[in-house]
Amino acid sequence: QKVTHSENLQGKKSQHAEEAIFYMNCRAAYLTVFKSSLENIKSKEQLSLVLQQAGKNPSQKTVNKYWTSQTTTLNFDDFCAILKQEKTTTKTELLAAFGKIDTNNTGYILHDELYKILTTRGEKMTLDEVSTITEQADFNCSGKLDYNKFCDLYMATSEQCCKTAQEKLEADNRLKQQQFGSQAETSSEGITLPVSKPSPRILRKTDHKLAPPKGDSRTPSRPSSAQTCKASISTTISTAASSNRNTKLIEPDTMKEWQCAQSKGCFYLEEDGEIISHKYKLHLPQRSTVCITIKPLNLRQVEGKSYNWLSVDTALYILKEKETQENLQLVSFTEQQNKEMFGWKGELGSGVYWLLPFTTGCRLKKVKPHITGEAKLVCRGEDGELALTREFRAALLDIFETIDLDGNGLLSLEEYNFFELRTSGEKCDEEAWAVCRENFDMKKNELTRQGFLDLNLMEANAREGDPSDLWVTLLSLGYNKALEMTEACPFVIDIYAEKCKPRIKAIYLEAGSWQLNRAICKSVVNKGEAKVMDGCENIVVYSYKTGRRITSVIENKSENKVIIHVNNEQSKNCLNNRGLSVFAVEVAPKSMMISQHVMPLNEQEEWLYKCVHSLL
Repeated sequence: QKVTHSENLQGKKSQHAEEAIFYMNCRAAYLTVFKSSLENIKSKEQLSLVLQQAGKNPSQKTVNKYWTSQTTTLNFDDFCAILKQEKTTTKTELLAAFGKIDTNNTGYILHDELYKILTTRGEKMTLDEVSTITEQADFNCSGKLDYNKFCDLYMATSEQCCKTAQEKLEADNRLKQQQFGSQAETSSEGITLPVSKPSPRILRKTDHKLAPPKGDSRTPSRPSSAQTCKASISTTISTAASSNRNTKLIEPDTMKEWQCAQSKGCFYLEEDGEIISHKYKLHLPQRSTVCITIKPLNLRQVEGKSYNWLSVDTALYILKEKETQENLQLVSFTEQQNKEMFGWKGELGSGVYWLLPFTTGCRLKKVKPHITGEAKLVCRGEDGELALTREFRAALLDIFETIDLDGNGLLSLEEYNFFELRTSGEKCDEEAWAVCRENFDMKKNELTRQGFLDLNLMEANAREGDPSDLWVTLLSLGYNKALEMTEACPFVIDIYAEKCKPRIKAIYLEAGSWQLNRAICKSVVNKGEAKVMDGCENIVVYSYKTGRRITSVIENKSENKVIIHVNNEQSKNCLNNRGLSVFAVEVAPKSMMISQHVMPLNEQEEWLYKCVHSLL
């Protein structure tokens, strides 16, 4: 047994060492092309180049497999995953391929034959590209290609690419010690390994058994600080207890006479900590004074229980649509407050506006559950028939209330499809909806509450009482195994217009877009306090307090990327969206980015925001 245990231990160490070397090679190749492993691959050409630096020679077919029409960027973790899938071509495989052409086994291929094959078959090459091969003296003579020598040079070149990348990484100690973003977990051998962070995806019911365990994979509390801080800025904001509730949203007495539109929605917390939500279009037929508000949705509550989502901060950013959807202009955002409600009042011209909901993530974040047992979802009655438990029925009715976006007590196909996309990743088409109409209670082609309950009971029956698929649905909607909604925050949006009937419609359910990030940055820059970093006039930190939230934005006006060290250790009674008191961020040249959002840990007590931003 001791021998077996020792062998297993050695095997694990060997596997860990191999994995560490693999990721080191990945980093070496990546940093040959990019300045940082935080930079994304932004084109097919970059993907092909970085694969070549890793010793691969990807065909266009291989590149297209990973860079589809839907791809906009790939990150370092995606690159590592690709390298794991793409095996390195061996010399034996290369010789076998040439052997199919050299049927007489002479060891040579005539240039004419090579031209014909490479320009007419597979991924066709141009004559110039083939000439580049045939003109190489190392493996060509007398109008023939010596493919044994070609294979030797091919393998040597591949190895040299890897070696050169590794030597560059070893020579540049700064790159070797760089530990920001997802590359922040160090192995016992001292080799940097990336934290596994796959691209966000919607969990399908059919692969619930493959779902990764829930957890919070954050960077360590301190970044690698071998570098010294060259310049810094200190920002201090002191706030009295509950004073953040004093910014009242002024509602006119005549508001009751204004025309109103309403829509519900929800923030959902993804496995990797990203937050997604509904996004809306607002149509105003004519210019009017409007009042727009957002607040957490007040669902059924049991006395004595606490409900996480009611303390989650909410906001709306209002953007005007110009010629195209991509061309959105920030109008304003909901900064006035009345208890848990945030709102904005002003005049809007006729046209189309986008309403982008936002929450900082300070209070909607991954938490370690303290659950003693798993709630029961189904049971059998005296007649042996399956039924939904009372607790599960109550949770389903809350879910119905949340996904009934227009609040009419019925689910349209459009509303139901937001639910389906979130829970299964698929849409229900008109034909499938017609089948639902035949089997479940509907009114005016919309699903009733009872129909929704029966639909879930049918799913339980289809699995003969196995609740696995039901749990996939619940977990994707932010519920834990105790049937508590801890990783979602339903909200309601109200729009009042004085002179016309406003119309609001949910368009997407997705993560925060670049338009939202740009809008947040712009609002902080326009309204916040700007501080230029001492000794580095190209770095500006903007800080803005609105209601119970402080947001800081870093602007880098220089031609080079910068790494900013952020230290909140002197703050009191505060929590931020990053979950770290000390961290580092990388800001690209000529750009700005959100440094952090900060809120009070306890609103009933004074809180002090004291943050130092330092240039490394």
